[in-house]
Amino acid sequence: MSLAMQELLAILDLEKLEHNLYRGRSPKESWQRIFGGQTIAQALVAAQRTVEPDRHVHSLHGYFMRPGDTAVPILYEVDRIRDGGSFTTRRVVAIQHGQAIFSLEASFQGDETGLEHQIPMPLDVPRPDSLPSQSDILKLYGEAVPEGIKRYWERDRPIEMRPVILQHYVSREKLAPVQHIWIRTTGPVPADRALQSAVLAYLSDMTLLDTSTFAHGRAVFDRDIQAASLDHAMWFHRQDPLDGWLLYTQDSPSTQGARGFTRGALYSENGTLIASVAQEGLIRLRKSPK
Repeated sequence: MSLAMQELLAILDLEKLEHNLYRGRSPKESWQRIFGGQTIAQALVAAQRTVEPDRHVHSLHGYFMRPGDTAVPILYEVDRIRDGGSFTTRRVVAIQHGQAIFSLEASFQGDETGLEHQIPMPLDVPRPDSLPSQSDILKLYGEAVPEGIKRYWERDRPIEMRPVILQHYVSREKLAPVQHIWIRTTGPVPADRALQSAVLAYLSDMTLLDTSTFAHGRAVFDRDIQAASLDHAMWFHRQDPLDGWLLYTQDSPSTQGARGFTRGALYSENGTLIASVAQEGLIRLRKSPK
């Protein structure tokens, strides 16, 4: 298990301070602001701690309000909105410096049987073992990779990614706003369903925002782009142990109003649809200084 994966599991083990109040921290090695997937995952863990263990998250909706400060802890305050006969609803507010930085609502349900279908996984996607790793891409393309992406890929992270499309990383060609990425954790995830859902929520925030820039020949790392997640929604369809590769399919139907909208689907290697995701983010062109 990589050190980064050990650190991810550690920061998802929140400290209970009081009834409905939890405290989380950021990794020791971090960016200038907290990664959105971390806040989503920690807020979900806080909600899970107040829910009966036989009920599991089936959907969450979150809003990012302020950049998170990696240097100070985050307080997660849980509001037990409802404990119904079939569903449990929780609201969580993440607080730093006395202000809300993120809010999340999540719904939980016990396992039930019923009608079932899923859209099949795309069949024309290369297998992950046939694709170059991120370190291989850096060796192959070297200086063609933008500096921001290079720094991101060189870091030790709990998630390994193998993108199917590479043009976006090495050129400014305008592309269809669609991408497929194979993704997996860099260490085993404990056989705990609640924790597996939190890790899945963590990784679901990766690369979505960037897909909305494809049609414009841009990237979120461009110096003249101000990019940030605004909201994030996720639906958990089926349980997965996260012990192998996942295919993350993404498409961006629209960018407008300095915002980009992207949809995603997470499939296991055997083609099982695990979760669906939707996100809108800020894609604002910075004005040149006078």
